[in-house]
Amino acid sequence: MLFLSMKKLILITFLITITYTANAQISLIPQPVDVKVEHLKKSFTINANTQIYIQNDSLINSANFLNDYLQKYFNLKLNVTTVAPSKNFIKLMLNAKVSKFDNAYVLSTQENNVSIVGTSAPGIFYGVQTLIQLLPTSTTAPLLVPAVHIIDYPRFDYRGMHLDVSRHFFEVTFIKKYIDYLALHKMNYFHWHLTDDHGWRIEIKKYPKLTAIGAWRNGSIIGLWPGKGNENIKYQVLTNDVKITPENAVIKTDGIRHGGYYTQEEIKDVIKYAAERYITIIPEIEMPAHSMAALAAYPEFGTDPNKKYQVAETWGMMNKYNNVFQASEKTFSFLEDVLTEVMDLFPSKYVHIGGDEASKVWWKQSAETQKIMKEKGIKDEVALQSYFIHRIEKFVNSKGKTIIGWDEILDGGLAPNAVVMSWRGEKGGIAAAKVKQKVVMSPEEKLYLNHKQFMKEDSLAANKFLPLETVYNYEPVPAELNAEQAKYIWGAQGNLWSEYIANPAKVEYMLFPRMDALSEIQWSQKEQKNYADFLNRLKNQFKRYDLMGITYSQRYLSPAAN
Repeated sequence: MLFLSMKKLILITFLITITYTANAQISLIPQPVDVKVEHLKKSFTINANTQIYIQNDSLINSANFLNDYLQKYFNLKLNVTTVAPSKNFIKLMLNAKVSKFDNAYVLSTQENNVSIVGTSAPGIFYGVQTLIQLLPTSTTAPLLVPAVHIIDYPRFDYRGMHLDVSRHFFEVTFIKKYIDYLALHKMNYFHWHLTDDHGWRIEIKKYPKLTAIGAWRNGSIIGLWPGKGNENIKYQVLTNDVKITPENAVIKTDGIRHGGYYTQEEIKDVIKYAAERYITIIPEIEMPAHSMAALAAYPEFGTDPNKKYQVAETWGMMNKYNNVFQASEKTFSFLEDVLTEVMDLFPSKYVHIGGDEASKVWWKQSAETQKIMKEKGIKDEVALQSYFIHRIEKFVNSKGKTIIGWDEILDGGLAPNAVVMSWRGEKGGIAAAKVKQKVVMSPEEKLYLNHKQFMKEDSLAANKFLPLETVYNYEPVPAELNAEQAKYIWGAQGNLWSEYIANPAKVEYMLFPRMDALSEIQWSQKEQKNYADFLNRLKNQFKRYDLMGITYSQRYLSPAAN
């Protein structure tokens, strides 16, 4: 009996060891809800005879994405069929009963096939991203898919990433690559920051000067504020909360012209590309501030129409320059025309209108603004900000759309149907959730990926510190909210502002691996998060990035780096 018990113990130990070893090879980011490695089953091998079986043509996007990946990195293109093969196939199938959760999937490996069954087409697409991560990271290794059974679904409905193309313009080819990065991390919203003081990036047919003039600046500062370079630009600078000096402050720039914009046809192409990856693009048209590029083109919509506005050449402190729209009827007519073209172009239900950093001093010193306020019974400039946002919201709502704004849209009273994007910490998001309005958490100190990853950074970055661990440990649902209020936390978003990011490689360096941490915040269940385990899984992710030719920060494990 003792001998049998010992044999049994050895067998159990052996099986546990196999299970542990197999599990150790499964490195998935974001971490799925449940992963079981079926160590007694054989792996599935993808080869030239493997077929992708789709239940119907509604799943072609997922099949194409997988095929594109296999062809690009393994020189293998599989046949896609709607006729079920008997063996050697990857099955993509819809079944709403497979889970009670939205956009869920179950991935299961057999010796003769891999099946991904999802509650929706996006769910199946997310299953494909998991399948890609199960593939080897070497082009010389056989394409083995380990025997696994994975049950998975997202924690948050909104899983977003932002890109600022105003400070530095990025070509369509890179925007598509950026969208692919979001897709690989199971994100579903791309916040496209298209306008700001430094450049207007979207073609508006009714107002061609927005791109003819507003899309170009004559220089940029060198280095962090205040920068260095040629003394070739002057701005009128705010010296306190009320007055401005009559003198002009000198700002130094490099004198190099920078700019570009997207035609409406290019934008349609990008929208289609994103939709095939189940990503919704949310355009942002900034107002009432961050509008110097627009005012350089059409100064009549500013608070000082006789002023020669110019596209901003310096970063930061823009709330101290006259970059606000006048709250006049002709300005609202202009903005409604712009938003109409934008809303006709983007199928998204949501339009981001900014609403942040509007310095009230420019309205305070404008005789025309004061006249408007008196006529409309607006008591002060804070109330004027609220009036401006409410006015725009009413128009956007009339088109069947919803506005999103930075948390300053709370100032003077929240627009009734708006979504709040909380960036100045969590206070704005908490306030909005408590009155039952949707919130996207995007606090600067936790999710601004333009901040330095290391105290001693390899290249120029915004002068704040955001290490990988801080991103990973962020919890989007504040403890102050009760269970009912927490339902209004729609999700979380990372932001990438491009003041110090002038090329695609730098974008990638700032994104990775912090986007991996962000994806786990957005997708994985709170109780599953484990930073040490994440770092271990990240090692394999880096190999995949090497395969894909992605630039990323490799210093995250170095104690001296921080």
